Amino acid sequence: MAKEYSRTQRIGDQMQRELAQLIRREVKDPRVGLVTITAVEVSRDVGHAKIFITVMGQDNAEDIAQSIKVLNSAAGFLRMQLAREMKLRSVPQLHFHYDESVVRGAHLSALIERAVAEDNQHPVAAEAEDTKE
Repeated sequence: MAKEYSRTQRIGDQMQRELAQLIRREVKDPRVGLVTITAVEVSRDVGHAKIFITVMGQDNAEDIAQSIKVLNSAAGFLRMQLAREMKLRSVPQLHFHYDESVVRGAHLSALIERAVAEDNQHPVAAEAEDTKE
């Protein structure tokens, strides 16, 4: 039976679960808000991991940058805690990045809703097009 996920994907999934708990429990810095880990990409050699996060309630770019800076400075501590939790020969170095896909998706959704609302305001034009066909 073939494996559905590669080893790096399985490591990334486990790291995502463990880091979510570790950040919530262990990182006491008030500059870090409510962090959600959206994805973890582990390199093929398991030497580095990109952790993509969103920060709830912080829309200001400076606050988000501050949270990323704090998490990157705590990366060594979090890596040590991960080593205790996970059964890996070597734990990858952690690099935190802001995930803009959630904000971009919300923006696109708002644009679509606005376009649909504008189309619903002009039903006469839509009926005229239907009669031409």
